[in-house]
Amino acid sequence: MNNDLAGARAEIDRIDAEILNLFARRMALGKTIGKVKAARHLPVCNPEREREILLHIARSAGAELSSSARILFSTMFELSKSLQRRDMVLDSDFARAVAAAGADTPETFPKTAKVACCGVPGAYAQIAADQIFELADLTYFNDFSGVFKAVEQNLCRYGVLPIENSTSGTIDQVCDLMMDHNFFIVRSHRLRIRHCLLVRPGTRLEEVREVISHEQGLKQCGKFLAGLKGVGTAAAGSTAMAAKILAESGRRDLAAIASPECAAIYGLEVLRENIQNRDSNYTRFICISRKMEIYPGADRISIMGPIPHRPGALYSLLSRFAVLGVNLTKIESRPKRGEDFEYNFYLDFEASMADRDVRALLCELVAEDGKFTFLGNYSEK
Repeated sequence: MNNDLAGARAEIDRIDAEILNLFARRMALGKTIGKVKAARHLPVCNPEREREILLHIARSAGAELSSSARILFSTMFELSKSLQRRDMVLDSDFARAVAAAGADTPETFPKTAKVACCGVPGAYAQIAADQIFELADLTYFNDFSGVFKAVEQNLCRYGVLPIENSTSGTIDQVCDLMMDHNFFIVRSHRLRIRHCLLVRPGTRLEEVREVISHEQGLKQCGKFLAGLKGVGTAAAGSTAMAAKILAESGRRDLAAIASPECAAIYGLEVLRENIQNRDSNYTRFICISRKMEIYPGADRISIMGPIPHRPGALYSLLSRFAVLGVNLTKIESRPKRGEDFEYNFYLDFEASMADRDVRALLCELVAEDGKFTFLGNYSEK
Protein backbone atom coordinates (compact mmCIF):
# COMPACT_ATOMS: atom_id res chain seq x y z
CA MET A 1 0.00 0.00 0.00
CA ASN A 2 2.81 2.42 0.92
CA ASN A 3 4.60 1.64 -2.34
CA ASP A 4 1.37 2.31 -4.25
CA LEU A 5 0.98 5.68 -2.47
CA ALA A 6 4.59 6.66 -3.12
CA GLY A 7 4.28 5.68 -6.76
CA ALA A 8 1.06 7.66 -7.22
CA ARG A 9 2.62 10.73 -5.61
CA ALA A 10 5.67 10.46 -7.83
CA GLU A 11 3.43 10.28 -10.90
CA ILE A 12 1.49 13.35 -9.68
CA ASP A 13 4.79 15.23 -9.29
CA ARG A 14 5.71 14.41 -12.91
CA ILE A 15 2.28 15.49 -14.15
CA ASP A 16 2.45 18.73 -12.12
CA ALA A 17 5.81 19.52 -13.76
CA GLU A 18 4.24 18.99 -17.17
CA ILE A 19 1.25 21.17 -16.26
CA LEU A 20 3.53 23.95 -15.04
CA ASN A 21 5.57 23.83 -18.24
CA LEU A 22 2.43 23.93 -20.39
CA PHE A 23 0.95 26.72 -18.26
CA ALA A 24 4.09 28.85 -18.71
CA ARG A 25 4.02 28.27 -22.47
CA ARG A 26 0.33 29.15 -22.66
CA MET A 27 0.79 32.38 -20.67
CA ALA A 28 3.70 33.39 -22.91
CA LEU A 29 1.54 32.89 -25.99
CA GLY A 30 -1.24 34.86 -24.34
CA LYS A 31 1.15 37.75 -23.72
CA THR A 32 2.22 37.66 -27.38
CA ILE A 33 -1.41 37.75 -28.46
CA GLY A 34 -1.99 40.66 -26.08
CA LYS A 35 0.73 42.71 -27.80
CA VAL A 36 -0.85 42.02 -31.20
CA LYS A 37 -4.27 43.06 -29.87
CA ALA A 38 -2.80 46.25 -28.41
CA ALA A 39 -1.12 47.13 -31.71
CA ARG A 40 -4.40 46.57 -33.58
CA HIS A 41 -6.51 48.29 -30.88
CA LEU A 42 -8.51 45.11 -30.31
CA PRO A 43 -10.20 44.30 -26.96
CA VAL A 44 -8.44 41.84 -24.66
CA CYS A 45 -11.63 39.95 -23.91
CA ASN A 46 -13.32 37.82 -26.59
CA PRO A 47 -16.42 36.36 -24.87
CA GLU A 48 -17.52 34.26 -27.85
CA ARG A 49 -14.15 32.53 -28.17
CA GLU A 50 -14.09 31.87 -24.41
CA ARG A 51 -17.57 30.39 -24.62
CA GLU A 52 -16.55 28.07 -27.48
CA ILE A 53 -13.48 26.84 -25.61
CA LEU A 54 -15.37 26.27 -22.36
CA LEU A 55 -18.11 24.32 -24.15
CA HIS A 56 -15.47 22.14 -25.79
CA ILE A 57 -13.66 21.64 -22.44
CA ALA A 58 -16.88 20.75 -20.61
CA ARG A 59 -17.84 18.17 -23.23
CA SER A 60 -14.36 16.68 -23.50
CA ALA A 61 -13.85 16.37 -19.73
CA GLY A 62 -16.86 14.12 -19.23
CA ALA A 63 -19.73 14.40 -16.78
CA GLU A 64 -17.67 13.88 -13.59
CA LEU A 65 -15.01 16.51 -14.36
CA SER A 66 -17.03 18.92 -16.51
CA SER A 67 -17.61 21.61 -13.86
CA SER A 68 -14.10 21.34 -12.38
CA ALA A 69 -12.49 21.62 -15.81
CA ARG A 70 -14.60 24.66 -16.65
CA ILE A 71 -13.56 26.40 -13.42
CA LEU A 72 -9.89 25.55 -14.03
CA PHE A 73 -9.89 26.98 -17.54
CA SER A 74 -11.99 30.02 -16.57
CA THR A 75 -9.38 30.86 -13.94
CA MET A 76 -6.61 30.41 -16.49
CA PHE A 77 -8.44 32.74 -18.89
CA GLU A 78 -8.61 35.43 -16.19
CA LEU A 79 -4.89 35.11 -15.46
CA SER A 80 -4.04 35.30 -19.15
CA LYS A 81 -6.23 38.36 -19.72
CA SER A 82 -4.76 40.04 -16.67
CA LEU A 83 -1.24 39.51 -18.04
CA GLN A 84 -2.30 40.86 -21.44
CA ARG A 85 -3.88 43.96 -19.93
CA ARG A 86 -1.08 44.80 -17.53
CA ASP A 87 1.15 46.90 -19.77
CA MET A 88 -1.83 48.60 -21.42
CA VAL A 89 -3.64 49.63 -18.25
CA LEU A 90 -0.52 50.87 -16.47
CA ASP A 91 -0.42 53.58 -19.14
CA SER A 92 -4.07 54.58 -18.66
CA ASP A 93 -5.54 57.90 -17.48
CA PHE A 94 -6.47 56.26 -14.19
CA ALA A 95 -2.90 55.06 -13.60
CA ARG A 96 -1.59 58.55 -14.27
CA ALA A 97 -4.18 60.06 -11.90
CA VAL A 98 -3.08 57.69 -9.11
CA ALA A 99 0.58 58.52 -9.72
CA ALA A 100 -0.21 62.25 -9.62
CA ALA A 101 -2.18 61.87 -6.39
CA GLY A 102 0.72 60.06 -4.75
CA ALA A 103 3.14 62.75 -5.88
CA ASP A 104 0.93 65.71 -4.91
CA THR A 105 -0.22 64.46 -1.50
CA PRO A 106 1.80 65.87 1.44
CA GLU A 107 3.91 63.57 3.60
CA THR A 108 1.64 63.95 6.61
CA PHE A 109 -2.13 64.08 7.11
CA PRO A 110 -3.36 67.64 7.91
CA LYS A 111 -3.77 68.56 11.57
CA THR A 112 -6.66 70.94 10.89
CA ALA A 113 -9.17 71.47 8.09
CA LYS A 114 -12.78 72.44 7.39
CA VAL A 115 -14.75 69.23 8.03
CA ALA A 116 -18.40 68.33 7.41
CA CYS A 117 -20.24 65.87 9.66
CA CYS A 118 -23.82 64.87 10.32
CA GLY A 119 -25.65 65.92 13.47
CA VAL A 120 -24.98 68.52 16.13
CA PRO A 121 -22.24 68.93 18.77
CA GLY A 122 -21.77 65.69 20.71
CA ALA A 123 -22.42 63.46 17.68
CA TYR A 124 -20.18 60.42 17.32
CA ALA A 125 -19.11 61.80 13.92
CA GLN A 126 -17.81 64.89 15.74
CA ILE A 127 -15.92 62.71 18.21
CA ALA A 128 -14.42 60.72 15.32
CA ALA A 129 -13.45 63.94 13.51
CA ASP A 130 -11.73 65.21 16.66
CA GLN A 131 -9.67 62.02 16.75
CA ILE A 132 -8.80 62.10 13.04
CA PHE A 133 -7.75 65.78 13.18
CA GLU A 134 -6.01 67.62 15.98
CA LEU A 135 -8.34 70.61 15.51
CA ALA A 136 -11.21 70.22 13.06
CA ASP A 137 -13.20 73.26 11.89
CA LEU A 138 -16.58 71.53 11.95
CA THR A 139 -19.71 72.28 9.94
CA TYR A 140 -22.81 70.27 10.87
CA PHE A 141 -25.43 68.97 8.45
CA ASN A 142 -28.85 67.47 9.10
CA ASP A 143 -28.24 64.29 7.11
CA PHE A 144 -25.55 62.18 5.46
CA SER A 145 -26.44 63.54 2.02
CA GLY A 146 -25.52 67.03 3.19
CA VAL A 147 -22.03 65.83 4.13
CA PHE A 148 -21.45 64.29 0.69
CA LYS A 149 -22.71 67.45 -1.04
CA ALA A 150 -20.56 69.74 1.12
CA VAL A 151 -17.44 67.85 0.04
CA GLU A 152 -18.55 67.47 -3.58
CA GLN A 153 -19.32 71.20 -3.87
CA ASN A 154 -16.06 72.15 -2.14
CA LEU A 155 -17.82 73.78 0.83
CA CYS A 156 -15.67 71.61 3.12
CA ARG A 157 -12.36 69.95 2.31
CA TYR A 158 -13.30 66.78 4.18
CA GLY A 159 -16.35 64.94 5.43
CA VAL A 160 -16.60 62.33 8.20
CA LEU A 161 -19.24 59.60 7.86
CA PRO A 162 -20.03 56.29 9.62
CA ILE A 163 -19.88 53.31 7.28
CA GLU A 164 -20.26 50.22 9.48
CA ASN A 165 -20.74 49.12 13.06
CA SER A 166 -19.38 45.96 14.66
CA THR A 167 -22.79 45.21 16.22
CA SER A 168 -25.41 46.34 13.71
CA GLY A 169 -23.42 46.08 10.48
CA THR A 170 -23.33 48.37 7.46
CA ILE A 171 -24.81 51.88 7.62
CA ASP A 172 -27.20 51.40 4.71
CA GLN A 173 -27.92 55.09 4.11
CA VAL A 174 -24.25 55.94 3.69
CA CYS A 175 -23.52 52.97 1.40
CA ASP A 176 -26.46 53.87 -0.83
CA LEU A 177 -25.38 57.52 -1.03
CA MET A 178 -21.87 56.45 -2.02
CA MET A 179 -23.31 55.39 -5.38
CA ASP A 180 -24.65 58.90 -6.04
CA HIS A 181 -21.65 61.10 -5.26
CA ASN A 182 -18.06 61.70 -6.39
CA PHE A 183 -15.50 61.48 -3.60
CA PHE A 184 -12.37 59.69 -2.37
CA ILE A 185 -11.68 58.08 0.99
CA VAL A 186 -8.48 59.49 2.47
CA ARG A 187 -8.58 58.02 5.99
CA SER A 188 -10.70 55.69 8.13
CA HIS A 189 -11.08 55.52 11.89
CA ARG A 190 -12.47 52.96 14.35
CA LEU A 191 -14.29 54.62 17.24
CA ARG A 192 -15.42 52.73 20.31
CA ILE A 193 -19.09 53.51 20.91
CA ARG A 194 -20.37 53.73 24.48
CA HIS A 195 -24.09 54.47 24.49
CA CYS A 196 -25.81 56.01 27.50
CA LEU A 197 -29.45 56.51 28.39
CA LEU A 198 -29.86 60.24 28.92
CA VAL A 199 -32.77 61.98 30.67
CA ARG A 200 -33.63 65.42 31.97
CA PRO A 201 -32.18 65.94 35.48
CA GLY A 202 -34.12 64.18 38.20
CA THR A 203 -36.03 61.83 35.87
CA ARG A 204 -36.45 58.25 37.10
CA LEU A 205 -36.37 55.22 34.80
CA GLU A 206 -39.97 54.27 35.62
CA GLU A 207 -41.12 57.66 34.26
CA VAL A 208 -39.71 57.00 30.78
CA ARG A 209 -42.28 56.04 28.15
CA GLU A 210 -40.33 56.74 24.95
CA VAL A 211 -36.68 56.52 23.91
CA ILE A 212 -35.33 58.52 20.97
CA SER A 213 -32.07 58.00 19.07
CA HIS A 214 -30.63 57.42 15.62
CA GLU A 215 -31.85 54.12 14.17
CA GLN A 216 -28.34 52.68 14.57
CA GLY A 217 -28.28 53.65 18.25
CA LEU A 218 -31.63 51.92 18.75
CA LYS A 219 -30.36 48.76 17.03
CA GLN A 220 -27.13 48.71 18.99
CA CYS A 221 -29.05 48.93 22.29
CA GLY A 222 -31.83 46.51 21.36
CA LYS A 223 -31.31 44.19 24.34
CA PHE A 224 -31.51 47.02 26.85
CA LEU A 225 -34.61 48.47 25.18
CA ALA A 226 -36.30 45.06 25.14
CA GLY A 227 -36.07 45.04 28.93
CA LEU A 228 -38.00 48.31 29.25
CA LYS A 229 -41.66 47.30 29.43
CA GLY A 230 -44.19 49.63 27.87
CA VAL A 231 -41.53 51.92 26.41
CA GLY A 232 -41.69 52.90 22.73
CA THR A 233 -38.90 54.14 20.46
CA ALA A 234 -38.55 56.88 17.85
CA ALA A 235 -35.79 57.61 15.34
CA ALA A 236 -33.87 60.88 15.15
CA GLY A 237 -31.39 62.20 12.59
CA SER A 238 -28.46 61.37 14.88
CA THR A 239 -27.82 60.38 18.49
CA ALA A 240 -26.74 63.93 19.34
CA MET A 241 -29.87 65.35 17.70
CA ALA A 242 -31.88 63.02 19.93
CA ALA A 243 -30.14 64.45 22.99
CA LYS A 244 -30.81 68.00 21.80
CA ILE A 245 -34.49 67.21 21.14
CA LEU A 246 -34.78 65.76 24.64
CA ALA A 247 -33.15 68.82 26.23
CA GLU A 248 -35.51 71.20 24.39
CA SER A 249 -38.66 69.09 24.91
CA GLY A 250 -39.16 69.62 28.63
CA ARG A 251 -40.50 66.05 28.83
CA ARG A 252 -39.76 63.75 31.76
CA ASP A 253 -41.25 60.74 29.97
CA LEU A 254 -38.67 60.96 27.15
CA ALA A 255 -35.11 59.60 27.17
CA ALA A 256 -32.35 59.61 24.54
CA ILE A 257 -29.59 57.20 23.62
CA ALA A 258 -26.43 59.16 22.92
CA SER A 259 -22.81 59.66 23.91
CA PRO A 260 -21.87 60.67 27.47
CA GLU A 261 -20.44 63.88 25.96
CA CYS A 262 -24.00 64.90 25.04
CA ALA A 263 -25.01 64.92 28.71
CA ALA A 264 -22.57 67.73 29.46
CA ILE A 265 -23.33 69.65 26.26
CA TYR A 266 -27.13 69.64 26.64
CA GLY A 267 -27.49 69.65 30.43
CA LEU A 268 -28.80 66.09 30.67
CA GLU A 269 -28.26 63.32 33.20
CA VAL A 270 -26.77 59.88 32.50
CA LEU A 271 -29.34 57.41 33.84
CA ARG A 272 -27.62 54.25 32.56
CA GLU A 273 -24.12 53.78 31.13
CA ASN A 274 -22.84 51.35 28.49
CA ILE A 275 -26.25 50.09 27.40
CA GLN A 276 -25.04 48.81 23.99
CA ASN A 277 -25.62 45.12 23.17
CA ARG A 278 -21.89 44.38 23.18
CA ASP A 279 -19.12 45.99 25.18
CA SER A 280 -16.90 45.69 22.12
CA ASN A 281 -18.98 48.08 20.02
CA TYR A 282 -17.07 49.97 17.33
CA THR A 283 -18.18 52.18 14.46
CA ARG A 284 -15.88 52.62 11.52
CA PHE A 285 -15.86 56.15 10.08
CA ILE A 286 -14.49 57.23 6.72
CA CYS A 287 -12.97 60.62 6.00
CA ILE A 288 -13.79 61.68 2.43
CA SER A 289 -12.37 64.32 0.12
CA ARG A 290 -13.25 65.74 -3.28
CA LYS A 291 -9.66 65.24 -4.39
CA MET A 292 -7.75 61.95 -4.50
CA GLU A 293 -5.14 61.96 -1.73
CA ILE A 294 -2.85 59.00 -1.08
CA TYR A 295 -0.72 59.49 2.02
CA PRO A 296 2.48 57.52 2.75
CA GLY A 297 1.74 54.22 4.46
CA ALA A 298 -1.74 53.83 2.91
CA ASP A 299 -2.54 50.12 3.17
CA ARG A 300 -6.29 49.81 2.57
CA ILE A 301 -8.17 50.19 -0.71
CA SER A 302 -11.90 50.54 -1.40
CA ILE A 303 -13.67 50.08 -4.74
CA MET A 304 -17.30 49.90 -5.82
CA GLY A 305 -19.04 48.65 -8.94
CA PRO A 306 -21.38 46.13 -10.56
CA ILE A 307 -20.65 42.46 -11.15
CA PRO A 308 -22.34 40.81 -14.17
CA HIS A 309 -25.43 38.82 -13.26
CA ARG A 310 -24.17 35.45 -14.48
CA PRO A 311 -22.84 32.23 -12.91
CA GLY A 312 -19.23 32.46 -11.79
CA ALA A 313 -18.94 36.26 -12.18
CA LEU A 314 -18.23 36.87 -8.47
CA TYR A 315 -15.82 33.93 -8.34
CA SER A 316 -14.02 35.31 -11.38
CA LEU A 317 -13.53 38.67 -9.66
CA LEU A 318 -12.43 37.22 -6.33
CA SER A 319 -9.95 34.88 -8.01
CA ARG A 320 -8.07 37.92 -9.32
CA PHE A 321 -7.52 39.09 -5.75
CA ALA A 322 -6.65 35.59 -4.53
CA VAL A 323 -3.91 35.23 -7.15
CA LEU A 324 -2.18 38.32 -5.70
CA GLY A 325 -2.61 37.12 -2.11
CA VAL A 326 -4.77 40.16 -1.32
CA ASN A 327 -6.93 39.92 1.82
CA LEU A 328 -10.50 41.12 1.31
CA THR A 329 -11.76 42.63 4.57
CA LYS A 330 -15.27 43.57 3.43
CA ILE A 331 -17.60 42.74 0.58
CA GLU A 332 -21.07 44.26 0.54
CA SER A 333 -23.78 44.18 -2.12
CA ARG A 334 -26.35 46.93 -2.56
CA PRO A 335 -29.31 46.94 -5.01
CA LYS A 336 -28.83 49.17 -8.05
CA ARG A 337 -31.55 51.78 -8.29
CA GLY A 338 -33.90 51.31 -11.20
CA GLU A 339 -32.62 47.84 -12.09
CA ASP A 340 -34.38 44.77 -10.75
CA PHE A 341 -32.12 42.20 -9.07
CA GLU A 342 -28.92 43.97 -10.17
CA TYR A 343 -26.35 44.87 -7.51
CA ASN A 344 -23.37 47.10 -6.88
CA PHE A 345 -20.59 45.59 -4.81
CA TYR A 346 -18.46 47.47 -2.30
CA LEU A 347 -15.06 45.93 -1.53
CA ASP A 348 -12.39 46.79 1.07
CA PHE A 349 -9.03 45.03 0.93
CA GLU A 350 -5.58 45.30 2.44
CA ALA A 351 -3.24 46.58 -0.27
CA SER A 352 -1.31 49.57 -1.51
CA MET A 353 -1.28 51.30 -4.88
CA ALA A 354 2.50 51.36 -4.51
CA ASP A 355 2.43 47.62 -5.34
CA ARG A 356 2.72 47.31 -9.14
CA ASP A 357 0.61 44.15 -9.33
CA VAL A 358 -2.16 45.68 -7.22
CA ARG A 359 -2.02 48.86 -9.29
CA ALA A 360 -2.33 46.80 -12.47
CA LEU A 361 -5.36 44.93 -11.12
CA LEU A 362 -7.10 48.17 -10.11
CA CYS A 363 -6.29 49.67 -13.48
CA GLU A 364 -7.91 46.65 -15.10
CA LEU A 365 -11.07 46.98 -13.02
CA VAL A 366 -11.33 50.76 -13.33
CA ALA A 367 -9.66 51.72 -16.60
CA GLU A 368 -10.12 48.64 -18.76
CA ASP A 369 -13.42 47.20 -17.58
CA GLY A 370 -14.76 50.71 -16.94
CA LYS A 371 -17.21 49.42 -14.35
CA PHE A 372 -15.59 49.80 -10.94
CA THR A 373 -15.01 53.10 -9.18
CA PHE A 374 -11.81 53.59 -7.21
CA LEU A 375 -12.77 55.06 -3.83
CA GLY A 376 -9.32 55.51 -2.37
CA ASN A 377 -6.09 54.13 -0.94
CA TYR A 378 -5.79 55.12 2.70
CA SER A 379 -4.81 54.05 6.18
CA GLU A 380 -6.98 53.41 9.23
CA LYS A 381 -6.26 55.30 12.42
